[in-house]
Amino acid sequence: MSGGGTRTPRASRVAETHAALMSAAERLYAEHGLAAVSNRQIGEAAGQGNVTAVSYHFGGRPGLVRAIMARHGEAVDRIRQRYLDGMGGSRDVRDWVDCLVRPVPEYLGSLGVPSWHARFAVQVMTDPMMRALVTDEALVRTTLSQTLDGLGGCLRTLPAEARAERGSMARHLIIHTCAERERALAEGNAPLHASWEHTADALSDAITGLLTAPVTTHRNRDRDRDLDRDRLEDTAS
Repeated sequence: MSGGGTRTPRASRVAETHAALMSAAERLYAEHGLAAVSNRQIGEAAGQGNVTAVSYHFGGRPGLVRAIMARHGEAVDRIRQRYLDGMGGSRDVRDWVDCLVRPVPEYLGSLGVPSWHARFAVQVMTDPMMRALVTDEALVRTTLSQTLDGLGGCLRTLPAEARAERGSMARHLIIHTCAERERALAEGNAPLHASWEHTADALSDAITGLLTAPVTTHRNRDRDRDLDRDRLEDTAS
C-alpha cells in the first residue's frame, strides 16, 4: 500500500490513460463532431491497443464527455472564484457579467495554441442529449450558481421569460465567439480579436447590452404578428 497520498504505479497508469483518452477525444470531437467519431478511433488516437478503452474507463461516450467538461470546468471555477472574491456587495450588472464571462476566455488563453476546448464545447452544446447532461451539472457548480444568482439580483425588473431567453443567447454568444477565435488561432488566420483579453472585453460589452436592452411589450409583439399576417394575406391575394 502507498502512504501519504502517493499514487501506486497502477493508479498512475490509469490516470495517464484517462488523460490520453480525454485529450484525444477532445481533439477528434472538436474537429469532426461527436457523432462522427467512434470510441475505437479515440482509443487508437490515444495509443490504446484495447478497442474498448473508452467503455472500460468512462462507461461510454457520455461519461467521457462529462469527464472532459468537468476537467475544464474545475479550472474555470478556480478563475471565477477569484472574480467572486473581489465582487464585494456589487449591484452593478457589468461587474456580474464580467464574473460570468471573463473566466472562460482567460482560461482558454492559458491553454496555448492549438487548443480544442472551445470547439469541443460547441459540439457538446449542439448535441441535445449532451447539452442537457453538461448543463444540468454546470448549474450546480458553486461559483457559477453564485454568479447567476448575483446577476439575477441585478435584473429583477427584467421579466422571467426575457431573462431565460437572453441567458440562452448569452451562453451561445460566449461559446461560439470563443470557438471562432480558437479556430482562427489554430489555423494561423487573422484572429477574431487582438487577444483573449480583448475577446473578454467584447463579450462583456455585448452581453451587458443584451441583458439590459429594453423588452418589447406583448402589445408590440401582437402588433408585429398582425402586420406579418396582413403581409402574408396581401402576398397570397
